[in-house]
Amino acid sequence: MRLIVFPILIFLLAFSSGAQVSPAVAGNMKFAFEDIRDQFTKKTGYTVTPVYGSSGKLVNQIRNGAPFDLFISADIGYADSVVASALNVGKPQIYAYGKLVLWTCKPIDLKKGVEVLTEPSVKTIALADFKLTVYGPAAKKYIEDNGIWKTVENKVVYGENITKVAQFIASGSADIGFTAKSLVLADEMKGKGVWVEIDSTKYDPLPQAAVMLTYGEKHNLKITQELYAYLFSNEAQEILAKYGFKLP
Repeated sequence: MRLIVFPILIFLLAFSSGAQVSPAVAGNMKFAFEDIRDQFTKKTGYTVTPVYGSSGKLVNQIRNGAPFDLFISADIGYADSVVASALNVGKPQIYAYGKLVLWTCKPIDLKKGVEVLTEPSVKTIALADFKLTVYGPAAKKYIEDNGIWKTVENKVVYGENITKVAQFIASGSADIGFTAKSLVLADEMKGKGVWVEIDSTKYDPLPQAAVMLTYGEKHNLKITQELYAYLFSNEAQEILAKYGFKLP
C-alpha cells in the first residue's frame, strides 16, 4: 500500500490546477527530463508532474494502480514488463541509450582504471540496486569482466536507484561509484569530483524506452499523446544529447 500512496497524492494535488499529465520517470532521466518538461510546458501550457524512481519500483507502482499516464523507463525490459501486464497503449519505443560512468569526489586517481577499486584507500563503492535498475547490473558485469568482483564485493553499498547512487558519491558517503552519465553532466553535479566514461562496448547496451499507459488513455489521452510525441521530437532529443545520452 505504501508504494502507491505517494504518487496518488501528487497526482490529486496537481489535478486541481488544470490540464496536466503525470509521467513515471526513471531516476537517471531526472535532470534531462526537467529540461524537457520545462520546454514542453512552454510550448503547450500543460502542467507536467513527474514522479521519479528506479524503473523497477515504478513498474511495481504502475501494477498497483498508481495513476501514471506515461512510463519513461531506463530500460526497455521494464517497459516490456508493463506490456506483459497489459497496462500499456501501443508498444514501447526507444528514445535514447544510457551511458555508464565511474565517478568520485575523493582524491582517487581514475587514470588507474577500474583496478583502483581494489586499493585499500577505497573503502566504499556505490552501485545501483541489481533488481530495480539496469545500471547496477551493468556496473557489476563490468567489474566481473575485469576479474575483481570477488575482491571488491564487500566494499559495495547499494542505492535503490541511480539518483541515490549519485547522492552517495556527491556527498562523499561513498568513495567512488558507477552512475549514469546523464547525472554527472547535470548543472547540479558539474564541478563535483572527477569521472570517466566506461567504454560502452564493455557492458550490455542500455536502451531506454517510453510507453503510454492505459491510465493515460482513459483520463488524459490528448496530453499524454502530446508529451509522448514530444519526447521523440528534435528539441527533446537535443536535450537528451546534451545530457550524454546516445540517440537511437
